[in-house]
Amino acid sequence: MGEDDMPFDDKAKRTRDLLSSFYSPDPSVSNTSNSFKFASLDAINTTSFDAEQYMNLLVQKSNLEGLLQRHVEMAAEIKNLDTDLQMLVYENYNKFISATDTIKRMKSNIVGMEASMEQLLGKITSVQSRSDGVNTSLFEKREHIEKLHRTHNLLRKIQFIYDLPARLGKCIKSETYADAVKIYIGAMPIFKAYGDSSFQDCKQASEEAMATITKNLQGKLFLDSESIQARAEAAVLLKKLNFPMDNLKAKLFEKLEQSLEGLQLKHEDIANVLVESNNPSEQGNNTESVPGSAHDALVCEFAEAVRAYQVIFPDSEKQLIKLSQDLIAKHFEITAGYIKEWIPIANFLGALRIIWKDVHLMDKVLREALLPDCSLKASQVAVKQYIKSTFSHLLHDISDSLTNVHIKPKEEAKEHLLVVFLEAGKTAVLQGSVNVLLDFRQLLEENLGGLQLSNLIIVWVREGFQDFFRALHDRLLLISGKNKSASQDENSTEGMQVEKVIPGLVLVLAQLSVFIEQTAIPRITEEIAAYFSGGGGLASENGPALVPGEICRTFHSDGEILLQHYINMITQKILVLLRKRFTAPNWVKHKEPREVHMFVDLFLQELEAKRTEAKQILPHGVLRKHRRSESNGSTASSRSNPLREDKMIRSNTHRARSQLLETHLAKLFKQKVEIFTKTEYTQESVVTTVVKLCLKSLLEFVRLQTFNRSGFQQIQLDIQFLRASLKEIVEDEAAIDFLLDEVIVGASERCLDPIPLEPPILDKLIQAKLAKEKEQTPISL
Repeated sequence: MGEDDMPFDDKAKRTRDLLSSFYSPDPSVSNTSNSFKFASLDAINTTSFDAEQYMNLLVQKSNLEGLLQRHVEMAAEIKNLDTDLQMLVYENYNKFISATDTIKRMKSNIVGMEASMEQLLGKITSVQSRSDGVNTSLFEKREHIEKLHRTHNLLRKIQFIYDLPARLGKCIKSETYADAVKIYIGAMPIFKAYGDSSFQDCKQASEEAMATITKNLQGKLFLDSESIQARAEAAVLLKKLNFPMDNLKAKLFEKLEQSLEGLQLKHEDIANVLVESNNPSEQGNNTESVPGSAHDALVCEFAEAVRAYQVIFPDSEKQLIKLSQDLIAKHFEITAGYIKEWIPIANFLGALRIIWKDVHLMDKVLREALLPDCSLKASQVAVKQYIKSTFSHLLHDISDSLTNVHIKPKEEAKEHLLVVFLEAGKTAVLQGSVNVLLDFRQLLEENLGGLQLSNLIIVWVREGFQDFFRALHDRLLLISGKNKSASQDENSTEGMQVEKVIPGLVLVLAQLSVFIEQTAIPRITEEIAAYFSGGGGLASENGPALVPGEICRTFHSDGEILLQHYINMITQKILVLLRKRFTAPNWVKHKEPREVHMFVDLFLQELEAKRTEAKQILPHGVLRKHRRSESNGSTASSRSNPLREDKMIRSNTHRARSQLLETHLAKLFKQKVEIFTKTEYTQESVVTTVVKLCLKSLLEFVRLQTFNRSGFQQIQLDIQFLRASLKEIVEDEAAIDFLLDEVIVGASERCLDPIPLEPPILDKLIQAKLAKEKEQTPISL
């Protein structure tokens, strides 16, 4: 095997070993056993290498081919070693030259060094001899000075002991009890040693002064006017004086617990925090003038008291932990009360900042309480509660913007009043939702509790909007009177009776549902996708957090339901008029018609009022022609076209009844008219649907009565007048004509003598009615 086939690592290792053996010729490196030296071919790298024995061993272990291969390898190794040694010389050539120059300079500089060293040694010897002479001459004086110094220190101590009672008296007058305890504890060793002999009077006077101090400290412990920190310092001083504290422990902790009431969060503290956050430069320049520091000072006193009690009562850790946890829990409890009343987002964040500031302060003093962990869980509850309360407040604002219609029902007829309430509802929904999202973005930017709480906020916001729109769906139906299953303990604006609901409000709610579906939900969804996407994979408890498609379908259905409810309410109101018209008179004894009946005017007035109401909210629609269908499943009646005039004027009763038979036979070959089509969100569609329902009900009222000839002719006159008036306000003229003809046919079927009015007479009565209306028009204006 050649040199080029050897692994790179083995080659490098071998090279290092060879260089190491060259630069470190240490005989101790060789193996201790002679038999092991030459037992291996690797012995060539040792310092005790024997060429003859190596060759004998190589010849014994290798054949001719192996010897030739080994020869080639050794030749390559020799060549590589020469190359490596040459490279080492080249690389270290500059170092060799520098070392040579250095040696030359050292030889030239060391020539005069010996004489200089001898001269320096003589000078040092002279200085040492003179120093010894000075020490010998001053020895007695130094001993005397040290003796005087020791005497002076002793006299100072004696003077201190004699002055101690006076100093203690001064401390009592100035109430500097900490200094008094310090100097008394410093004098205790002397009193123990000499208190019964030399300093008996001083000891007695000092003990009397300390008794007074102890009494004053005890009184300070239970003085309500003293701060928590001052009481804690008094307890520490009593502890240093070996005063038995077990008797005072219960009272001290009771006082500490009572002090928690003064640390409760107040609106003023939150307001002060807002001032601090709005003026960070002033806060940094002059912290003492910031009013928000008052709460901080109280909490700092409480923290120092806890720290002192840990020293005074080592076994009171559980009680201190409970007090600290109660303090933070009370903060969150008060915050929850504020949330129920609903506070702005700035105040809520201010309260959380105060709480977390107190948590970090207390955690430095009492880490065993694990306040950050407990506070994080409580913060999650508070944030979730605030988000829920915010949505509830938004729902309440939307209800208030709509239910003002109930407060002023007489103002419904005023122009553009419904538009005002519709715009107020739109603003409350859209702008209110956007403002809520801005508030929630502040929650995210506050980064409460790190990323985990941010993900939870995203999930809660998305869940909140889903629940909010569900609640808004129920609230709209409740306000409209459609949802009758609402609980009776709701507010007055929430539990309203159906008869108190104004139809105009229902139309506003229907149009608001369309606005929510088409505008509000897409806009809100975009905002949520932009700022509240993600959630860290946290799943919602009630399925997907936000499903815009489901919400849109809900409000699309609400719009249709409310629009139909509005139409039904209008129709029910008009039906009261129709019912009175057909149930009051005796149609069998009806007199000959002389003019269009007054109920027609009332009917048209009601329609015009509702048309004006619809104009405020609904847009104009495209006029549509009457649609027909060949199917037999139409929801409409299958009556024929109008009776021919030449047949209606026949005076023979038998002939008239034969005509009815022809009519029934003709209907089998006529197209079916689709009367009730889907109602669109347009003025014409709504009014047309109302007219259709009223005419259909009118037909049913007619079928329940029995008419004489005059009654039938009165119905014919009224319907003919309605025909021209209704064409101006409806979009489906064919269906309206069909229903009007049906009323006439139905009246003829229920008539004892169905002979209609002659066309000239009919036209004359109608023209008289129109002329009368023209005369009254300027007066009404």
